[in-house]
Amino acid sequence: QVQLVESGGGLVQAGGSLRLSCAASGRTFSSYAMAWFRQAPGKEREFVAAISWTGGLTYYADSVKGRFTISRDNAKNTVYLQMNSLKPEDTAFYYCAEDKRPYSWYGGGGASSSVQYDSWGPGTQVTVSS
Repeated sequence: QVQLVESGGGLVQAGGSLRLSCAASGRTFSSYAMAWFRQAPGKEREFVAAISWTGGLTYYADSVKGRFTISRDNAKNTVYLQMNSLKPEDTAFYYCAEDKRPYSWYGGGGASSSVQYDSWGPGTQVTVSS
């Protein structure tokens, strides 16, 4: 059984930075693509970023491209989301998710679809003040 635990959320002023972490256990972490999603109050959950199992491929939502960076450390079973130049509209609960199939990378629309992921963390709150 996979367990994912996010950390690193908090309150930050617009223009600031935060680094989220997601620690994984229960499955061979290095075999699975990972992703970050977010959900703001009253809104649908939306894709943020995804990374392949080796870390060599990444994909970002247009809204965060150039500001956020997803990375992973397979030795530490951890995926990260570095968030720079934060905006109030980035305020949301952020969730990490693990692909349901090993050694799979869908690119583009595939990687951004929540149906590709079968394990989710409880989330961490990010609040960006203006």
